[in-house]
Amino acid sequence: MAALFQRLTHGVYAVGVAHGEQRNAFTAAWVMQVSFNPLMLALSINPNHSSYGMLRQGKAFSINVLKKDQLELAAHYAEPASADKLALVEWVPGRSGVPLINDALAWFECEVAGECPAGDHVVVLGRVVDGKLRDAAAEPMTYRDTGSMDGAAALFPAAFD
Repeated sequence: MAALFQRLTHGVYAVGVAHGEQRNAFTAAWVMQVSFNPLMLALSINPNHSSYGMLRQGKAFSINVLKKDQLELAAHYAEPASADKLALVEWVPGRSGVPLINDALAWFECEVAGECPAGDHVVVLGRVVDGKLRDAAAEPMTYRDTGSMDGAAALFPAAFD
């Protein structure tokens, strides 16, 4: 089942969140564009994730597109909450204070526009308020590039009912 779902093509992103003086980043793969007018992205997050509360309180997030060669960075952000996940990279605060990673292929800054429960996750809608393509020649990382880094293979059922 995991091999089947790994064939869904999607990128790997470092999502930045902020509330007050707190900042964090985490790895996400379930991100997609959902609208042209207004420009909107959707992010799927487990409501038990340590950054979910900060995302809701801060009402903003960034999507930092990781490069194919940034697997170590993706793995770092996939780890459980730590004191300072942003210490490994240079970043600047966006308009809303969310971290924008300098070495990302590209970044988007989003204001939360709503959310919808989706099984064991929540889909957060974000209106894109800013963005920048930083390295047009770089290849984006895909979920398949990460192998079993996130341990998700163990979460799939063995077969369909």
